[in-house]
Amino acid sequence: MSEYDARGKTNRALLIGVHDYATLDDLPAVRDNPAKLARALTATDLFTTDEVRFCEPIEPEELSQALKTVVDEARGLLLVYFAGHGWVGSDGGDLQLMVGASVSRQSHTTVSWQDAVLSCLDSARAERIVIILECCYAGNAGGAFGAHRKPMSLLMAAQPNRRIFSGEEPAGGTVFNRALVQILENGIPGRRFVTFEDLVRELRVRLAGERTPMGDVWEPRSAKQNTVDDVVLSFATPEVPLPTPPRARLRRHFNEYVRPRLKPLLACLTVLVLIATGLVVRQLLQPLPNCPPALELRLLTAPEAEPTLRQAAFDYEMSEANTRPLQGEGDLPAGCRRAQITVYSAAKDQIDQGFAAAVRWQGEARGTGPGEPDDKGTDPLYRPGPQPDLWIPESTADYEEARRGMPATGSPATLHNTGPVAYSPLVVGIPAGKRPADVQRVGASWQDLLTGTDSGHQDLKLLRPSPVLSGTGLLHTIGLYLANDGSHIGSAGSPDPALAEGAEQRLSAPGSQYADSTELLCSLRPATGPGPDTTATATGQAPAGAGRGDRSAPLVSEKSLTDYNLGRAIGSCPALSGPLAPDDRYVAYYPKNVPALDHPLIRVDWRGATDATARQAAVDRFADWLRAPDGGRPVLTAQGYRPVPGKDGTAPAPAPDSPLRSSRANADLDAPVVPFAAGTEQVARVLDGYDKAQRPSRLLLLMDTSTSMADDGKLPVALGAAGRALEMVGARHTYGLWTFPDRAHPGDPDAVRRVVRLGTVDPAHGKAALDKIAKGDLVDHGAAMEEALTAAVREMKKSSGSNQAIVLIMDEDDGRLRRAAGVEQRLTALLKEKPAVPVLTLVLGRAGCDNFALQGLAGASRGQCVPGGPQAPDLLAGLIASIGTAGKEDR
Repeated sequence: MSEYDARGKTNRALLIGVHDYATLDDLPAVRDNPAKLARALTATDLFTTDEVRFCEPIEPEELSQALKTVVDEARGLLLVYFAGHGWVGSDGGDLQLMVGASVSRQSHTTVSWQDAVLSCLDSARAERIVIILECCYAGNAGGAFGAHRKPMSLLMAAQPNRRIFSGEEPAGGTVFNRALVQILENGIPGRRFVTFEDLVRELRVRLAGERTPMGDVWEPRSAKQNTVDDVVLSFATPEVPLPTPPRARLRRHFNEYVRPRLKPLLACLTVLVLIATGLVVRQLLQPLPNCPPALELRLLTAPEAEPTLRQAAFDYEMSEANTRPLQGEGDLPAGCRRAQITVYSAAKDQIDQGFAAAVRWQGEARGTGPGEPDDKGTDPLYRPGPQPDLWIPESTADYEEARRGMPATGSPATLHNTGPVAYSPLVVGIPAGKRPADVQRVGASWQDLLTGTDSGHQDLKLLRPSPVLSGTGLLHTIGLYLANDGSHIGSAGSPDPALAEGAEQRLSAPGSQYADSTELLCSLRPATGPGPDTTATATGQAPAGAGRGDRSAPLVSEKSLTDYNLGRAIGSCPALSGPLAPDDRYVAYYPKNVPALDHPLIRVDWRGATDATARQAAVDRFADWLRAPDGGRPVLTAQGYRPVPGKDGTAPAPAPDSPLRSSRANADLDAPVVPFAAGTEQVARVLDGYDKAQRPSRLLLLMDTSTSMADDGKLPVALGAAGRALEMVGARHTYGLWTFPDRAHPGDPDAVRRVVRLGTVDPAHGKAALDKIAKGDLVDHGAAMEEALTAAVREMKKSSGSNQAIVLIMDEDDGRLRRAAGVEQRLTALLKEKPAVPVLTLVLGRAGCDNFALQGLAGASRGQCVPGGPQAPDLLAGLIASIGTAGKEDR
């Protein structure tokens, strides 16, 4: 995701604070909120003091007029902040902002969020709008947010239908405002600026210990519309700050020093001088020439690489390489960006489907494609996203696999491999306390590693990202199959089926694979946080099931294992305040002749593009910058990647500031970078061998379809996760789809609706059922999760097979109040009976997986719990991908 930088533009901030009320309780702490926030907003180069306006309205018209003024003036970023009382009706409908003279339930004395605020903002000419609502029931503002046209980002102080302690504290600023100001003034460790998304995440962390008056966790919410980028809200940082563009410095200097001195000067001059000076001033006050729109390049990559490439793209946009005049482009004002890069990611299988359906991909983007997904359900514009101009997969193997899936002729997309931009060797993470004897860290064959970790030695579980979803998982599988004895991998040859099956038998299943190595490692992070050699405590929470790392050996990349050991943000786990304790870290072992991730930059040319030449040139410039010693190479190596060879062919060592050089990373810089040498057909044969090594499996989707699923955007996430699960159903796998509660039996909590028969092969039946649910086929009475799950487990236990699982997608368990005694105990006992039936749970409720019952469910069934969020469908898909694997069950 690219970042919107508003420095040097005509920005406005309207800070509304209402602390004195005629008929409502006063809010003394709110009195200081606007001034403190103004100080934070003007501390960096984003806003000047004259661009910040204050409003303390008594009547509704005062707020409306102040809002209209900034809406008319703003051209870059418009920020609107409201702190005061908020009120909604009994139906939770239109939020009312309360001014000084407001009276509850008298709408003519209040300001309507939907009718007054949003309708006014919809006429703004600002490029981006950010709204911060700090009031009771702020979360109810999200309901009317999606019906407007402008690119807006909305931060709501709390979840829907919740009051907050905001203003009744002693004077000095509210709890929410103090946290907001601290983040904007001090920045966030590891970030060189604070974006809207950064602010939301950090506020959730800082308010996690607070409670609303109703006893719930105080959880700020956010919403965005009509924008795919993120908005920078502060350039404060604990790191070395980025340089300010010349255009922004000039404008800030003019607004702060030149403009205030012009008026006294003009008053002292004679009429003739005034006329002459007026002409000069008029010229001086002309706004600096606006930069023309930059050429947008879309960069598609893997989820693991997205954070690093997003940072690299931002650095490139602000670099001299992207802002200096070029021959033929000299008319660009100084400091203007020629290219803007939007970075986004998707799982490997979705990218393969996108390129295989490139005709549909391009047609949808132009509005000329088919109106419905094809017979495979492929919808590339939805997933993986917009058609890319460049693609940086994890390895050349991903590129070869995507090319193999494309039609031989007729595709509008052409892929050009320009070579690697960074390397990361593949490693096996061995717990520090269970290092195998007589196995070398560098250069040991896979045979030696398999022997050193088997049940007769260290008895470790080998865990691998899914080869279907992850480039890391695919390349590890190539190494397991083709370099088992340490031999060099050539461009010919096929994997031995017996060897492939034996390798798969060593991998733990089911529910042990993940969509990428970062989520795999996130699941293994111990709950204790940093080690005793650090001075701070952890700020993140480990997911359910964490702390099992001392029994596991993850097959990941050197870069991701380094991030894990050093306590960096990894997958959905936030950064810790320091490295993990020595005993909680892994030691990197480097299997002999296993190819490294080489992250090739693939230029994607689209047939019929009118600006194809300009796009190709822009991609080539970015590619050159990424590999340059004074360009992107330091950005990539600072994140833990190995550099690409220079033009002279020599492989440079990682930079002195590389995390790989930390003794706590447990990496070995003497390990060589093995280039990828396999061919397209060889990659295909490895995947075919992987498929043949799997066993038939059964999957039962159990989905909550109560009407509460339609609240707060939960239903699209649930349907997306269920649809993603169906994509994991292979040719030799069967599934069923059940929903609960059952409309036909409203009084029976045990009743489920068997929408698709268990044992079905064709995913089209499940997709049709999900389409009906998406159109409103919901049930208006409580969903009793434990009773429905008991019925599902009983059905699955009728089979003696071990390769089966239940995928439970739920909101909240509504059956607690009318549940018969002993249901939970019977369900737990049933889950522990043979054969094992893991329950993979996606929870969309407020508490997520932080629930004793759900954690107990995961433990009793040897399953996993996945909290709702943007990554939930892919994370769930990674777990489902291992259900049919040939590996042994979790012990």
